[in-house]
Amino acid sequence: METIIKTESLTKIYNPLSLNPKLALDQVSLDVKEGEFIAIMGKSGSGKTTLLNILSTIDDLTKGKLFIYGKNIYEMSETERAHFRKENIGFIFQNFNLLDTLTVNENIILPLKLAGKIIDEEDFKQIIKDLEIDDLLDKYPFECSGGQSQRVAVARTLVMHPKIIFADEPTGNLDSENTENIIHLLENLNRSTGQTIIMVTHDNELAKRCNKRVELSDGKIVKVSL
Repeated sequence: METIIKTESLTKIYNPLSLNPKLALDQVSLDVKEGEFIAIMGKSGSGKTTLLNILSTIDDLTKGKLFIYGKNIYEMSETERAHFRKENIGFIFQNFNLLDTLTVNENIILPLKLAGKIIDEEDFKQIIKDLEIDDLLDKYPFECSGGQSQRVAVARTLVMHPKIIFADEPTGNLDSENTENIIHLLENLNRSTGQTIIMVTHDNELAKRCNKRVELSDGKIVKVSL
């Protein structure tokens, strides 16, 4: 499989000019191959969310390099990076990040509208059917349960068909039934479309269902297992 993400000595320091700089990532080198389903694990403060945010281009690195599809991401301008993110990357947040002033339907299609893309009605119908949210479209997020809101957030990502999906504790706020539904969906998505998925999780049982596990401690990769 082709390597699509590569980091070289990736380092992140928060407040580097202060009296108390925080070393969040310490020279992390990692390769991600196309079609992998990766779990990033570690204790609180280990750097896993920071790593996810940098890999997904949401956060800046301090030192080192990040290549995605051969492009040096942090040599791009902000505009170029935003365009690259829009074309290649999807993100599923733990806290859903839905807009309460928009209906479920409007939340799902918002990224398509922002990207100036035409809505594929058949594709849209299939996604909401697979996620079992077709009866929620006219509701607002505050009228939905946590499990329903997470499925809406997943749908919002899937309609863009990103090549790489980043998920930050996507089941962290869910009960066991909804956790199983979301992880099963991600597994099927990875198998059926070959989309690369990189997921932060603290759940060992969920991590075992990924085909690679990356464990962090004090900002360093201490273990990679298949």
